[in-house]
Amino acid sequence: TPKPTATPAPTATPAPTNVPTATPKPTATPVPGTPTATPVPSAGGKEVGSYFAQWGIYGRNYQVKAIQTSGSAAKMTFLNYAFGNVYQKNGGYECDIQYRTESGNGDGGDPFADYSKSFDAASSVDGVADKWDDALRGNFGQIKRLKALNPNLKVYISVGGWSWSKWFSAASATDALRKQLVSSCINTYIKGNLPVYDGAGGTGAAAGVFDGIDIDWEFPGVQGFGYNTVSAADKQNYTLLLKEFRTQLDAVTATTGKKYGLTVAISAGKDKIDMTEPAAYSQYLDHINIMSYDFHGGWEATGPTDFHSNLYADPASPNYNDPKTGQPGLGATYNIDSAVKNLIAAGAPAGKLIVGVPFYGRGWTGVTNANNGLYQPAAKAATGTYEAGIEDYKVLKNAAGTVYTNAITKQSWKFDGSTFWSYDTPADIATKVSYVKSSGLGGVFSWELDGDDTAGTLMSAMSAVRQ
Repeated sequence: TPKPTATPAPTATPAPTNVPTATPKPTATPVPGTPTATPVPSAGGKEVGSYFAQWGIYGRNYQVKAIQTSGSAAKMTFLNYAFGNVYQKNGGYECDIQYRTESGNGDGGDPFADYSKSFDAASSVDGVADKWDDALRGNFGQIKRLKALNPNLKVYISVGGWSWSKWFSAASATDALRKQLVSSCINTYIKGNLPVYDGAGGTGAAAGVFDGIDIDWEFPGVQGFGYNTVSAADKQNYTLLLKEFRTQLDAVTATTGKKYGLTVAISAGKDKIDMTEPAAYSQYLDHINIMSYDFHGGWEATGPTDFHSNLYADPASPNYNDPKTGQPGLGATYNIDSAVKNLIAAGAPAGKLIVGVPFYGRGWTGVTNANNGLYQPAAKAATGTYEAGIEDYKVLKNAAGTVYTNAITKQSWKFDGSTFWSYDTPADIATKVSYVKSSGLGGVFSWELDGDDTAGTLMSAMSAVRQ
């Protein structure tokens, strides 16, 4: 997991992934000049979104401004801010923003990055520096300015993620606990009542930053990170938690007149889908973000090499059949088409399904030089800029090797004779966009913005879903 070390605010929050590892975060060079308000994206009704990683502002030096200067903001309909944490508090569990570390829970939060860090004019979205006494600074302040330039952009706070899903099960166990959690999340992020930190925050400080809430519980009924609470009752309680979020958000709408969004990030794995009730919970949601990446990767240290975000299954993959039965196993469901079909069969409306696109690759090195490196044994995870086994698209596009595309899976890989990387090229994304359109799905999203190049090449490919 990439953990920024910059002072004064370390965080330890990784990506919404299906494995205990998170995406590396790269840099984008801001372009000088004051931007002007961008026009609304072309019609089409499809969603185009991405996650922004809070911790990317440190070692990766990816700032909110880069979403604007890359041209990506103008192409997006939603932005998810990763992440908000849940704490054990007041006899239950609540959304909050503080450095307090829960037992076994990594770092508790980062108010400095969220709303206290001051940005100078050169690094600010709109070219205006934060003032020392502004109640809203940091990423939240920058996001509010980004929204002013892109009035069509909706911003969600994503609560949970791989590292911060510890308390979801416990917090969903009873009606009273669900009400407490939901009320606290709305108070913090929708009403914007932030804890005071270093002169920032306070009542209503973040009002208007977030238009909705994205729940990234990893995973209901299935142990994710080792310290998570988990229960057989999660299946029903997940639905009840989302119902409570919808009820309380609608109650705020009754007083403000503003509609608030509610979404989830879910695993693409059939084993995880089967532990939830898509037909029941989907009625409360605006859309469902399918984390359709990280199907395979360097945690399978000796391989075989395989795709990490393939559109279709390949029976030739060594991971396709269950080794015990010789029949198609769970690995045969690790592809986008299977995830979509399984969700629709379970009652999720196709139009609410958003397909996840990785802005990074997964790789191995010491790979046997046969079959252009595909489905081969490996020595270990490939070296990455921030973490072994993972690298950003903007690095991979210029890396050594030859690019191959599999006619069955529709995903590409790069191989230099020893090192293998599975990742999405713009052409792969175009194929996924065509699939989304022809299948009547809701759109596409990515994890996450700073994996793209400074020109926003991958976001441009994604935005074709609205054309």
